[in-house]
Amino acid sequence: MELRHKYDLDLLLNCMNMVRSTYYYYEKKDQLTDKYHNVKELIKQIYNHHKGRLGYRRITFLIRLKGIIINHKTILRLMKILGLKSLIRIKKYKSYKGEQGKIAPNLLKRNFKALKPNEKWATDITEFSVSGNKLYLSPIIDLFNGEIISYELSERPHFNQISNMLKKSFRKIPNNTNLILHSDQGWQYQMKQYQLMLKDKGIKQSMSRKGNCLDNAVIENFFGILKSELYYLMKFKDIKHLKQQIIEYIEYYNNERIKLNLKGMSPIQYRAHYYQI
Repeated sequence: MELRHKYDLDLLLNCMNMVRSTYYYYEKKDQLTDKYHNVKELIKQIYNHHKGRLGYRRITFLIRLKGIIINHKTILRLMKILGLKSLIRIKKYKSYKGEQGKIAPNLLKRNFKALKPNEKWATDITEFSVSGNKLYLSPIIDLFNGEIISYELSERPHFNQISNMLKKSFRKIPNNTNLILHSDQGWQYQMKQYQLMLKDKGIKQSMSRKGNCLDNAVIENFFGILKSELYYLMKFKDIKHLKQQIIEYIEYYNNERIKLNLKGMSPIQYRAHYYQI
């Protein structure tokens, strides 16, 4: 009763032809019917902050961090009541491959687990299209925590995109770290310039077997996440708009997007946690 604060209760009950006991019965019932009101508000707050990218398990994790003990099945049920669901992941566009230069051995051999930062990196290129115009993203991902170490966006697939990405990543590590950098057999990674840049930095080059995308599954998975959580969900005005959104997303992905296999931390939080211990 919104008028309760303005008028005497007996006057209102008289106007409604309702006895006092009936009023208190319904008031108590209203309070009991939505005991999860605050949790629902928290779910909506987390869901909206992450732009609908989190499912019920990660939302449950974040709610528990706030000291609220609640079952993940309850969160799933409440999300269904609220009409909220995580976004469906769509399969990634497969980057083009070529055979124009020297092929490197597959040093990684699908052993994607890294025990420390900057031990194993992977790279690849994926393509976007807006109104017939193309945009290419070339990132390097650290297999230790899934962090995007460096990346370069370009409207044409040329080698400068790759070399600029490498130069950015090289600033973050010393020489001769014994790091492995894995890729597919794309023409960029077969070029002498690329291979010489890695050699001069003391990085060991690794390549997937021809036509086998599972050999580079970690970065394939990142492209799938990026496209399902951003590219397939928005309408972009032009390539410039898409570029800006990708830059913002990678910042979000590295700093805020938690992973349950990283103990509920974002990639950068997990790296900081590693160095603390």
